[in-house]
Amino acid sequence: MTQASHERTATRQPDTGWRATLRAMRAWALTAYFAARDPAAPWLPRVLALAVAAYAFSPIDLIPDAIPILGLLDDLVLVPLGLLLVIRLMPKRVLARARRRARDAAMRPVSRTAAAVIVVVWLVATFAVAAWLMRIHASA
Repeated sequence: MTQASHERTATRQPDTGWRATLRAMRAWALTAYFAARDPAAPWLPRVLALAVAAYAFSPIDLIPDAIPILGLLDDLVLVPLGLLLVIRLMPKRVLARARRRARDAAMRPVSRTAAAVIVVVWLVATFAVAAWLMRIHASA
C-alpha cells in the first residue's frame, strides 16, 4: 500500500447515507439466511426468510435493473419489505443467534464459487420450469 492510499484509508469518514443503508440491508439479508437455517425457527418465517435471502443475494432480479426506475424499485422495495416481515415474524432468540452468525460470516472472505453455484441453480430452475410449462402447453 502506498503512503497516499494509506492516508486516504486512515482519513476515510464512516459510511453514512445510502452506503450505510446498503451495508445494513446486506447484513440483514445474511441474518435472514441464517435464521432460515435455524431449526428453532417456525416454518412460515423460515420459508419467508429463505425466499428473501435468496432474492437479495441472487444476481437475477424479478425486474431487470436495465429497465429505468422500475428495475431498481424491486431492490429498494421488495427486499426491505421482505426483511421487515422476517424481522417481525421471526422469534427474537432465533434472530439474535442469526445476527451473531451473520456478523461472524461477514468477516470471512467472499466465495466466487458459491456465486457461480447460485447462478447455476437459478438457471437449472428456470429451464426446469420452462420445460414443465412447455410440456403442459403441448398436452393441452
